[in-house]
Amino acid sequence: MFGKKDNDMAKNNGNTPVGGGLNSINSLAKGTEIVGSIKTESDIRIDGVLNGDIDCNGKLIVGPSGVLEGKINCVNAVIEGNVKGVLHIKEQLHVMETANINGEIFTDKLIVQPGAIFNVKCQMDGQVLAGGFSKPKVEKVG
Repeated sequence: MFGKKDNDMAKNNGNTPVGGGLNSINSLAKGTEIVGSIKTESDIRIDGVLNGDIDCNGKLIVGPSGVLEGKINCVNAVIEGNVKGVLHIKEQLHVMETANINGEIFTDKLIVQPGAIFNVKCQMDGQVLAGGFSKPKVEKVG
């Protein structure tokens, strides 16, 4: 009844199990700056500065004070801050009104709120149109 999981939760005031897990959320706090790459299996929130690549097997959240410059690979993303680079979002990208994005985006679904600064080249694949027809792929020639 009082296994390791319960003891671990008690060590950090009952919040999340110590040592992480698939439901863990990583966080880069405001005032923190990292130069380098991050790889995570769970969600991550960035409110500080990351100059480097990020590979996230969950949701990436760039908060209003967050700055990220580099290559991004993740399943879903919510951008509220500043991002510059190449974004590969497997499922959905949600760009909030406070966002400033410059670069290239590859995603399946895209939501852009009014007021966002959105200077990108964007490619959306995998969309299914009404009637069950797939959106045709566009290829550059030359």
